[in-house]
Amino acid sequence: MKKILEKYNYNRRHFLRNVGFGLGAVVLTPRLFSKAVSKEKPNIVLIMVDNLGYGDFGISGNKKVRTPNIDKFAREAIQFSRFYCNPMCAPSRASLMTGRYYYRTGVIHTSRGGAKMHGDEITIAEYLHKAGYATGMFGKWHLGDNHPMRPQDQGFSQSLFHKSGRIGQVPDYPNSYFNPVLWQNGKKVITKGYCTDVFTGAAIKFIEDNRDKPFFVYLPTNAGHTAKEDEVGLLVDSKYSEPYKAMGLSDITAKVYGMVTNIDENFRQLIEKLDELKIRENTIVIFTSDDGPGQEYNAGLRNGTVYEARIRVPFLIQWPEGFKGNRKIDTIASHIDVLPTLLDACGLKIPEHPFLDGVSLIPLLSGKDINWKDRRLFFQCHRGLVPKRYQNCTVITQRYKMVGYPNTFNDEYLKPSLDNPILELYDLLEDPGEENNIAESHPEILKSLRIDYDKWFKDVKGTRQFIPGIIHIGSDFENPTHLCRYQDSAYYNEKPTGWPVFIEKSGKYEIAINRGASNGKGTLFVKIDKREISKPLKEGENKAVFDLPKGKFKLNIWVQEEGETYILRSVEDTIGDVDIRRL
Repeated sequence: MKKILEKYNYNRRHFLRNVGFGLGAVVLTPRLFSKAVSKEKPNIVLIMVDNLGYGDFGISGNKKVRTPNIDKFAREAIQFSRFYCNPMCAPSRASLMTGRYYYRTGVIHTSRGGAKMHGDEITIAEYLHKAGYATGMFGKWHLGDNHPMRPQDQGFSQSLFHKSGRIGQVPDYPNSYFNPVLWQNGKKVITKGYCTDVFTGAAIKFIEDNRDKPFFVYLPTNAGHTAKEDEVGLLVDSKYSEPYKAMGLSDITAKVYGMVTNIDENFRQLIEKLDELKIRENTIVIFTSDDGPGQEYNAGLRNGTVYEARIRVPFLIQWPEGFKGNRKIDTIASHIDVLPTLLDACGLKIPEHPFLDGVSLIPLLSGKDINWKDRRLFFQCHRGLVPKRYQNCTVITQRYKMVGYPNTFNDEYLKPSLDNPILELYDLLEDPGEENNIAESHPEILKSLRIDYDKWFKDVKGTRQFIPGIIHIGSDFENPTHLCRYQDSAYYNEKPTGWPVFIEKSGKYEIAINRGASNGKGTLFVKIDKREISKPLKEGENKAVFDLPKGKFKLNIWVQEEGETYILRSVEDTIGDVDIRRL
């Protein structure tokens, strides 16, 4: 394993695992019940769909969506009825991969510099690869498009993925859900077919190629992510969407449900392949989602960025050789629990360092009669690279839930009060739809949860001070390096301020910038922290050679058109994107 654990000297207290929160709340230490259920290491297939919530599947009581294969799997599996996620996708993915709260990993939100996981984070793929597993990732990564943050840098021996948060979004533009251009082990490839079919087909081939040894397949689909304004994120074959339109559903819902039905068909093919190869008995199969705004059915849950419809997703797990299925578990759990659970199931030691926030769910899955005491789960996400206390946050226990400044995800200028913040309190057992705010009638419960939240916020901030992952330039693993302005540049007041980078080697670098339609004379500027250097550009030119030093810097690059005033560009497009090649 390339990661050195000494890098995790954070000088922090491990109170999240060792100390209870509030009255009677204790977090279970995972290894207390650790025991390999199987004599042989199980295979693992982890499927995570995109932007699909608790109510988007037939298992939740949705009478319109068609998911017969997932529903059948759910009836035979163990279902977690209260499995929680972050309200946005990249943070959930960081927690899933590391077993840690996303704020520890450098992931803050989904774009504008906030979706880059530090390369020294250790993923489930790295743990399993070290233990002899073949590791493959096929689909949406969204934790960094540059070295050392890509799937191939993070423990996956095989990878096929698209860049950014969805197919067709910068820096993945131009692209389509049909015949998408993807990245296979670091090389750009043109594929044929619908994106979910392509990713599932690659995963099935990987399973066939590695059937004789333990394997880990991570299949995070790009569907059913949708776009806001254009049609790029709402593409699915009409044979899937038209039946839903015939039901009278809206165009958007019909297309999303069409994506879900296509996912269901691909899920069936994958399960059938495990059966055909006679390896399903000792294969752990997990089906979940990263976040879920829901469509026209939310199973009675309230919608909103930190309310239940957005942060509760299905979590289904089968392991015929290890667990008895056809059960439901209502104990709260989250993506942070997946890594320790899988390590535990594989008989691997759950590390003390780096610190894991998640716990192994093996005692619950094994049906043991244990004293599983209450715990706290914490979620928060909003625009801006500096998280603010209480903004768009929630604390969840088995019964109660605190909500802070709900539905303020996009309010980058919000200034939450630290003395008298806007907080709500709900009793989820009595009021699962979050209709009755009981903050005034139960101030002692609200106070306890607020204290817990304050401890958590201070603790996760202390890990990396909310600093996102750093792009490496001049590395032998990636040369040239593509810098996407919109996705990866740091932003302040909605304006790009440059890329935090680590230049591995000093020397000459060719810098090329996308000038869009501008091709006149100008000057190419490179700002390295506070030092500014420049080179003239002739008409039609877009690149020049610069001497760059080794080290960590804020690197900003732009073109000043001759005779024109320079205006910072903040819109979501590729103008201003940069390619840097070490010569």
